[in-house]
Formats: sequence, C-alpha cells, structure tokens
Amino acid sequence: MHTVTPYDAILLYSFGGPNKPQDVVPFLRNVTQGKGIPDERLEQVGEHYYGFGGKSPINEQNLALKAALEAELAQRGHTIPVVWGNRNWEPYTEDALKELHALGAQRAAMLVTSAYASYSGCRQYREDMALVQQRLGDITPEGTLAQGAVQFDKVRVYFNHPGFLAANTDAVAEALAKIGPDTHIVYVTHSIPTTMEQASGAVHPATYSEQHLAVAREINTRLAHSTPLAPLTQARTADAPWSLAFCSRSGPPHQPWLEPDINDHLEELSAQGVQRVVIAPIGFISDHMEVIYDLDTEALATCERLGMSAVRADTAGTRPAFVAGLVDLIEERAAIARGEQVTPLCGTSVEAFQSPCPVGGCQRIFDTPSDTPTVGGEDAPRCA
Repeated sequence: MHTVTPYDAILLYSFGGPNKPQDVVPFLRNVTQGKGIPDERLEQVGEHYYGFGGKSPINEQNLALKAALEAELAQRGHTIPVVWGNRNWEPYTEDALKELHALGAQRAAMLVTSAYASYSGCRQYREDMALVQQRLGDITPEGTLAQGAVQFDKVRVYFNHPGFLAANTDAVAEALAKIGPDTHIVYVTHSIPTTMEQASGAVHPATYSEQHLAVAREINTRLAHSTPLAPLTQARTADAPWSLAFCSRSGPPHQPWLEPDINDHLEELSAQGVQRVVIAPIGFISDHMEVIYDLDTEALATCERLGMSAVRADTAGTRPAFVAGLVDLIEERAAIARGEQVTPLCGTSVEAFQSPCPVGGCQRIFDTPSDTPTVGGEDAPRCA
C-alpha cells in the first residue's frame, strides 16, 4: 500500500481567498456567482477582509500545507508533484488543470481542504473541476474523458481519520492547559443550510452535523485518557462538558441554517453559569477568515463582554500527525485505484466513508439529483 501508483500528480484543491483589498469584491463575486448580489452588498460583506488588510490568510496556509505534504511525500520516497488550485481565487481550478497538463499528468489524486462531507465541502469541488474540464475539452460532449485528459480520484473525507483526530485532540489539550479545569469546550464548525445537512447523509453513514458530533465525542474521550497532560486530564472524564456550535452563516434570513450560532450559544452558556470556555474550530483545517474573524474577533469579543475566560484552540494546520495522515489517505486511495483490498483507518464511531465517492453523494438538496457532471467518484467520466 505504501506507493502512490497509479498517480503521477496530487491536486491540493481549496476554496481560495483575496490577497489584497482590490481582490475582495471580485473574490466575493466568484463565491456568490449566480445569486445576483450587488457589489454594494459585497462591499459590506468584505468588511471582514478589509479589517485584515484585505487579505485572507488561507492562501499562505495552503502554501504551507503544500510544502508540508511535499516534505512528507519525499520522506516516504514518493517523487510526485503537488499542484495547488482554488475554486474562487488564484490559482484557479483552470490554472491548476493547465499546470497538470504541462506536467503531463494522466491521473491525479484530488485532496480537498475540507475534512467533512457535504455539498460545499465535497461535491461542489468535484462539480467545479468537471465544468472546467468540459470547457477545456477534457470531457467530451458524450461525457467521456478526451485523450490526454487528467483523470481525478478524490481522496475520501478525513474527519474521522486518526491523523486529523490526533492533531485536533492535541490542539484542544494545549488550549485547556492554558485556561485550567472546569472548562466547557465549544466545538465549532461552519454552518450550512438544513437542506444541505439532510442531503449530506442521504448515501453516507452520517450527516454533516453527525460527523462533527462524532469528532467532538472522540476528542473528549481521548482527552479523558490522555497522559502527556496528566495534571490536567486526570481530573477530566469522557462526559466533560462540551457542545457543538456553528459560525459563518451567510444565507437569507428566511432560509434555515444549522444552529446554534456560536455567539448565541456563548450567551446561553454564560446564563447557565459557565465561566471558562475553549473554542475548538474542528470544522476547519487552518486558521483562515472564518476562524480569525468569526471566532478570534467576534466570539472572543462576546466572551469578553460576558466576562467569560476563553481560549481558542489551534486548527490542524500543518501539525505532523495531520500531514502524515493526509499522505496515508493518498496512499490508501492509490491502493483502491490499483484494485487492492483496503481496510480504511478510522478513529470515530462513524465509519470511514466510501471511496470512490458514491453516486448521489453530497447532493445540495436531498432527493433532487444534480445533472451537473462530477469528477473523482463513481459517477465520474472515464475514457471512451
């Protein structure tokens, strides 16, 4: 299993973000394409970015992750290029695809920077790449791969992989060590519409929110039995107080999204007498805008107003356990591509998700199949 054959390239595929103030509105136009949102409203939304100099940290974090992956691959003897592309900003999907063509790549592992299964975290990436391949002629009008086109195999979602769990457990333990005992842990992720939540579990073992709950439970269990921080963790139990909250809602007011919002939830905890919290952003793999604004700025300001002591835990970032786990997953996907029997590593009560992605996986709305083509799964185009 410790080879990446048949792959000749890896695509690190992410969301993207602006690099300077002039990028903010064009970036947001890309994100909200087709929704008819006027630039005046996008300028208002962009205030989050302008407060940080008009620059999102996500691009530099992706470059750091790319370098860490390259180092781990090289250490294992894998001489394979890692190409980076984004859905919403430079380098765009098309830029990445052209780079893969220039490298002569024929089959690539697609590693998406989202650990969880949902439309926005999985299928939308597969659709966007398919649409670009159609536009460039890599997917023919008959729905097959053209000669010389890149075939993509998506790496499975990794929320329940031991590497991701270990990195997040260490991050939460470090945060708890800074604040002390009797602390409530608030695990946080990006909210999504409830229709997308329902659809995320249509053909998978768990919905988007259930995936996060499984991660939170596992981290809490690991904290209870941890030894490196014995003075802290010996007093903890597996049922230590914790909860799941959501951030970054962006839909219209009439559309139901997953709740509670992190700030509303902090209000509720304060009313219940909670005085110390660790905010653990398990829904994100790095400290990008939703973390540094929604949590480090807004949520921590809410805690200060309420008189609550608060520490925000790190994201997985480039922690060695996480990076090694991603390379494990690439090797696993390669073994599946070679037709080998694979027992996927999994560290939660929710089993590892199917690889390749099943037909109908991660639809936007339950029971409403999309006619948009996809790559990287069972429903992907193949050579004629």
